[in-house]
Amino acid sequence: MTEDEIWASAPSPCIDVCKYKRKGRCIGCSMTKAEKESFPHNGGPDQKRAFIEGLIARLEEIGRNPAFWAYTYQRKCEREGVPCPVTIVEEETDEKSAAS
Repeated sequence: MTEDEIWASAPSPCIDVCKYKRKGRCIGCSMTKAEKESFPHNGGPDQKRAFIEGLIARLEEIGRNPAFWAYTYQRKCEREGVPCPVTIVEEETDEKSAAS
């Protein structure tokens, strides 16, 4: 499967928490209700990639670790039987870096 095909099959970044707080944003995925509705379900790979990359950037901006969202999103993709376009990049801790 090509990268474009993987992105084209990507499900919504909603991770099924759906509790809205902080300025109307979901505490699970950080999307608003309008954003959840506007996710390009039938959009092409470029639209889906831009949407999800923007969401990851927002999570980083507000001080949340996007790896927590990404882990749950990967599980969602597994449940839906589609390849996940998002990979989790774990950062080395200072302790690990110092040991090297």
